[in-house]
Amino acid sequence: MERWKKGSSALLLKAPAKINWFLTVIGKREDGYHDIISLMQCIRLYDDLIFEHADSIEVESDLTIPVKDNLVYKAASLLKHYTSCRKGIKITLKKSIPIGAGLGGGSSDAAYTLSGLNMLWGLGLNNRDLSSIGAEIGSDVPFFLNSSVAIVEGRGEKVSPLKIDSSIDILLVKPFVSISSAWAYESFDKLRMHGELVEPLTKKTVDIKLFCQAIEKKDFASLDTMLNNDLERGVREKYPIVDKVKKSMLENGAVISAMSGSGPTVFGIFESKDTAKKAAKAMKPYWCKLVETII
Repeated sequence: MERWKKGSSALLLKAPAKINWFLTVIGKREDGYHDIISLMQCIRLYDDLIFEHADSIEVESDLTIPVKDNLVYKAASLLKHYTSCRKGIKITLKKSIPIGAGLGGGSSDAAYTLSGLNMLWGLGLNNRDLSSIGAEIGSDVPFFLNSSVAIVEGRGEKVSPLKIDSSIDILLVKPFVSISSAWAYESFDKLRMHGELVEPLTKKTVDIKLFCQAIEKKDFASLDTMLNNDLERGVREKYPIVDKVKKSMLENGAVISAMSGSGPTVFGIFESKDTAKKAAKAMKPYWCKLVETII
């Protein structure tokens, strides 16, 4: 999503968040990353990226981290390095997606930075080129460059776009903790090492076609039996509040409740928007947001 700011030469891009309908960890790779398979879908929760001409790379945001650690800055710098582009840019990042939430905000910001600069700098790179660069920044970056809903495999570089024609209202609730993806995967590895998790070869394979049909038909009973997030158990053991939020969501009318990505954000699906709104009030003072999936 993009538009030009009226009365200026600045470009505004809106970078969406995502949820993981399911996330299965296949195993750890030699490079330290993990092979996964996941069904990801973008949702109507956005960070704003404002691009303005400048002589060098400048990034302004409300994040309390060094600029060089900001994924927007990393994306712009990496793209400049790979293409030997001499142009600069000023990027203002306005966050609405919580950080360390399992919603992919940082990766989406990086993806839309690459896409925006490819256009503004006239680089002419295709999505495959951008995805290759983006994969060096974060595993979810290729997804945001290629589709609003897709099966994601490998360490995130294999993206197979899907078509889902029905949008769903989703309530997001984030407890007062932030979790790094690296920590969540480390916790998963420890549980598997001690034999406390089901091995990939003995897991029930997810039927992607049936999963998508359940989403489209809003067959929540079937969907509930297929939801799974391999990272959830390790997160719940360290942060019991995640389990508490899930149970509270169900007690307040959700027909489905699950953790997204590496957490700790929990999403809930309700039979009606009114029920979801009532649940949001009951879930406060946690961060809550009622959103729709993007199709």
